[in-house]
Amino acid sequence: MASAVPGPALERDPVKLDPQHYTVELENDRVRVVRILYGAGEKSPMHQHPPGVVVFVTDGKFKFDFPDGTSEAIEKKAGEIMYFAEKWEHQPESLTGERFEAVYIELRP
Repeated sequence: MASAVPGPALERDPVKLDPQHYTVELENDRVRVVRILYGAGEKSPMHQHPPGVVVFVTDGKFKFDFPDGTSEAIEKKAGEIMYFAEKWEHQPESLTGERFEAVYIELRP
């Protein structure tokens, strides 16, 4: 079993701001693995993610609103992967009519 080791603090940690949608599955000095679950049409508050990899467990279609006022539509199939090289911030809204699941693997320096 991995022990919890705090990583770099996020000003807007999704696990703290929105535990309904974000749950820590594993945390150590190298990674924090966060399970993401959304119901149909659900929305989250603006939050940040550190550099990492997200693995889509189910198909997903989202609208991401960014702090600068822009937005982007994201559509991914189950099994697809996205990599984020830097810390980023967004407010997601599920645009699907079904439950969505993903796993975000936060990389620690």
